[in-house]
Amino acid sequence: MPVMTAQEVMDLIPNRYPICYIDRVEELEADKRIKAVKNVTINESFFQGHFPGNPVMPGVLIIETLAQVASILILKSPAFYKKTAYLGAIHQAKFRRIVRPGDVLEMEVKMLKVRAKTGSVAAVAKVNGDVVCETELVFIVGDRDGKDMQAKN
Repeated sequence: MPVMTAQEVMDLIPNRYPICYIDRVEELEADKRIKAVKNVTINESFFQGHFPGNPVMPGVLIIETLAQVASILILKSPAFYKKTAYLGAIHQAKFRRIVRPGDVLEMEVKMLKVRAKTGSVAAVAKVNGDVVCETELVFIVGDRDGKDMQAKN
C-alpha cells in the first residue's frame, strides 16, 4: 500500500502531465528520507525523439524525477507547508546505466541539511537494485506563486 498515491503527490507539488513523474510514494520519514516509484512506459512523450528505434529515458528527466521526489520530502515538512521547492543546483551527478521502457525507477532521497529557505539532499535512482543515477540536489523553497523568487529592482 503506497504512503501517497499519484493524486496525493499532485495535491502537494505543482507538476502536472506531461512532467509529473511520480507514480507513488512507498516510504516517507518526515524530514529524513523518502522512497518513490516511477513506472517508465513506452507511452512517455520523450521517447518519440529520444531515440527512435532505441528508446532511452533522458538523464535530465531522471534528475527531474529525483527533484520531484525531493520536493515531496521537503514540502511534507511543517516548515514548508503550502510552499514550492525549486531546484537550485545539481552536484556530482553520475549516470550508471540506461533507463528504458518497462523499467521501474526506484528513487530514494535523504535529507542532508535544511536552512531557512534552502537545503540539500542525497538522491539515488535504481532499477532492479542497480544504481542508475546518484547526485546531490540543492533546493530553494519559496511561495507557490514564485513572487519571492523573482529578482528585486
